[in-house]
Amino acid sequence: MIGAGLPQIPGLAGESKSYAERLFNFPSVGPLASADIERALVDPVIHAGAVITQEAVATIATLTKGYPYFIQEWGYHSWKVAPDKVIDQASVNLATPAVIRRLDDAFFRVRFDRLTPQERNYLRALAELGAGVQRSGDVAEVLGSKSQKLGPIRDLLIKKGMIYSPSHGNTEFTAPLFDAFMKRAIPDLPVPKTPGSS
Repeated sequence: MIGAGLPQIPGLAGESKSYAERLFNFPSVGPLASADIERALVDPVIHAGAVITQEAVATIATLTKGYPYFIQEWGYHSWKVAPDKVIDQASVNLATPAVIRRLDDAFFRVRFDRLTPQERNYLRALAELGAGVQRSGDVAEVLGSKSQKLGPIRDLLIKKGMIYSPSHGNTEFTAPLFDAFMKRAIPDLPVPKTPGSS
């Protein structure tokens, strides 16, 4: 299944890592608007003589946060499990575990493996605060440190495309769902430093 106007889903498993690595080097294109998400899912399905319900479209939009590559993965895997050429809510629910495994292995892990232990700790602390924009000072507090001390690590993560700063003193993951991946990759929070060791 190919989303309208979006890059084709890798056809071979062996290509997935190189595809994810190319994504890693590209600037973020941002989330798609609701109309674009619907078009990316509905148009190719109709073209294939199948059906996708509005409920399924809305669920995929919510799960993916509008991220183009994630839309493709959820659409593709939902298509694979859909009975009688009808992608419905049950299809999306059934496909979701496979999509998460796919993203963990072929998208998130590629990025994670390029990080130093300190960078991983920073991202795990950011993930602990939840999705969305977080104060850099709060990340430092989770790690038992100070923002100034963690500034160089934060700068490196921005340069690597892992996070960005939407406004002064704030930090957010560049890719949605990365916070949940970090919790799966590192179940336990890094041990905060002892007082005075910042």
